[in-house]
Amino acid sequence: MTSVVLTILFSMLLVGCYLRFARLRKIVDIPNDRSSHSTPTPHGGGVALFTAFILGLLFSAWSYGGWDESYTLLVVAAVLLMALGIIDDLWRLSVRLRLGLYSLVCLLIAVTLLRDGMTESPVLTWTLVPLAALIMLWSLNLFNFMDGIDGLVAIQTILACSCAALLSSGAGHEEHYAQFCLLLAAAHGGFLVWNWPPAKLFMGDAGSIPTGFLLAALAILGGVQGQLNPLCWLILLAVFVADASWTLMWRIRTGQAFTQPHRLHAYQRLSRYWGSHLKVDLLLVVITLVWLLPFAWAAQLWPQYSPILVILAYLPLLWGIAEIGRLE
Repeated sequence: MTSVVLTILFSMLLVGCYLRFARLRKIVDIPNDRSSHSTPTPHGGGVALFTAFILGLLFSAWSYGGWDESYTLLVVAAVLLMALGIIDDLWRLSVRLRLGLYSLVCLLIAVTLLRDGMTESPVLTWTLVPLAALIMLWSLNLFNFMDGIDGLVAIQTILACSCAALLSSGAGHEEHYAQFCLLLAAAHGGFLVWNWPPAKLFMGDAGSIPTGFLLAALAILGGVQGQLNPLCWLILLAVFVADASWTLMWRIRTGQAFTQPHRLHAYQRLSRYWGSHLKVDLLLVVITLVWLLPFAWAAQLWPQYSPILVILAYLPLLWGIAEIGRLE
């Protein structure tokens, strides 16, 4: 628990220092007609966030024993994606180049996480590898899509990781998985101090991209290691998955340029309708803890029913997103 508290403090301090640096160097996001904020705001705080996360991992390894290879590889991949996020924040890489590089990282990690099954069931494994890579690729992109209002991505990460740690620990599994989840939540908790509405700092692609990747990778790793039913993550992240997926499919169906930035996600519509980012954030907290967590707990307890539980968890969310789409 000491490493979790220290990670929160590391994150608060480093993000605060980065905020001062970003203001001095004028590293700011200028609002436009697609923005959900109205004043220029520093961005790129994901660099400090993930620096604090790595410091927390190092302290935990020093105090309680080293991390195994799988966790180390996930961190290395997240750092690579963070570096790509920094480059994209500063110079705006082309969509094709970004997707190509992201896909390569996801594919390499998928092969690494699933390699133990290659000798036992090679056909099944090579079927699962592209699926796992696609899941990680979609997750990192959807977190980028959903990083549009103050506090939302940080709160989602804190909730999902804390609930996943609770569920895996409650099943009596080894503590490394839960500890990794809690440290990731802690790093986002320290960042949230500065990103709480009205935000003083945004995480940018350097934060949202590796965050989305890590959550999907943890879902896959949890399944491979038998730590946590991967469908528990699908339930805990249901608000993000449903909103991003529904909006993307709707834009494709209506012939819109779906690769271009927009303000058409349900959370963006709702924040404008309510005139508040905080109310949307609090709604996410209530939905996750009151509705989604019990379904995720049931999916972990009775995995044979988890596909049905996923459907039941998503149905009212999809209905709500469709209704919110009528607001404008």
